[in-house]
Amino acid sequence: MNELKKYRFFFILLFGLIILTLINQSLGWKAFELTGNSILNMLFLLPPVLIFVGLLDKWVEKETLIKYMGKKSGIYGILFSLLLGVIAAGPLYLAFPIAVLLLKKGASIRNVVFFLGVWTTAKLPVVVYEFVSFGVKFTLIHICFGLVFYYLMGIVFEKFYDKRLWLKYDNEDISI
Repeated sequence: MNELKKYRFFFILLFGLIILTLINQSLGWKAFELTGNSILNMLFLLPPVLIFVGLLDKWVEKETLIKYMGKKSGIYGILFSLLLGVIAAGPLYLAFPIAVLLLKKGASIRNVVFFLGVWTTAKLPVVVYEFVSFGVKFTLIHICFGLVFYYLMGIVFEKFYDKRLWLKYDNEDISI
């Protein structure tokens, strides 16, 4: 029963999709088609990221990650978060397994939130697209405000949230 409870949001959405299809068949089938395409895209993109997370988990020692991305990492934490986010490619949901691993390994919430923010605003493909489409001025303003905003949000998140609560649904212990 607990397993079903875990997926209740999925079942509610599926039920809503079925109801939509019964009410408006063409719109419902289009929604099913879009959902199926999104799931297929996710299934093609997620395995390489999970392999990367597995390798990162094995290759990077917890003490090393704490030193460079932990609470007392200072400028190194910002730079590593920035580097990880900038070299990223793909939608944001691909960053979540990496963010969970970083939290488990001892990275600070501030740096993880900053990493997720950089992933959304300043990853290389987005920067190149914005530069070509909107120009240098727009790109620089967007990136600078985005980076400052996400860093400040990281500080706010660190003040109000406990890392252990974020990881409580995970089956493993917080300490790796």
